[in-house]
Amino acid sequence: MNRPNKHKIKQCLARILIDFLFVFSFNITIAYALPEDFVYVTDIVQDVILEPRYFGTYNFVGERIDGYNEPKAILSEKAASALKSASDELKQRGYCIKVWDAYRPQTAVRHFLRWAEDTSDVRMKEYFYPNVDKSELFKLGCIAENSGHSRGSTVDLTILDMKTGKEVDMGTSFDYLGESSHHGTNLITKEQTANRNILKTAMENAGFTPYLYEWWHYTLKDEPHPKTYFDFPVE
Repeated sequence: MNRPNKHKIKQCLARILIDFLFVFSFNITIAYALPEDFVYVTDIVQDVILEPRYFGTYNFVGERIDGYNEPKAILSEKAASALKSASDELKQRGYCIKVWDAYRPQTAVRHFLRWAEDTSDVRMKEYFYPNVDKSELFKLGCIAENSGHSRGSTVDLTILDMKTGKEVDMGTSFDYLGESSHHGTNLITKEQTANRNILKTAMENAGFTPYLYEWWHYTLKDEPHPKTYFDFPVE
């Protein structure tokens, strides 16, 4: 009877170990650690609907925006908790919230600035700013060097009717740059104004402040980082 070759046994065991480690490595997920005090919106508002516009190409730029590496929404923990309060109030009235944007890296803001400086790039003009000359976007405050979103407590959102699953008619689409997106405009119907006020009331009750020129834009009044503009990626 031949005795087992110890060298071959060691080679076999080594190959088994290598194969095991190779297979196991594919099942390891390295968790991305958010900065302290930041959370994923879906971890706090579990029934929120996400449609991260800057992760895709349907936005006023027409391409994915730098810094949006994954289709996620991030907020300061305080803002996310306040958003849940607004969501709970809206659910009692038969609505759920859809978030288009939340925390925005400064990298993304710089992308917007580069786009705005290139006045020849107007590929999305007919959809988002048909009545505004692109060269006027800085002057009108549509584009700025810093964004409240980068402080982590600003959110862009709308509401859906829970019976139909459709967005409530707010008079304009998200990121429509023009007077009809302003609060108090007389360019929309009374019903559309009433719909905006449903969202506005719930957000104000939860501690958010509206932005006069964008019906979808709300910032937590008592935000935890009022002077800090963050630049970690959305992922």
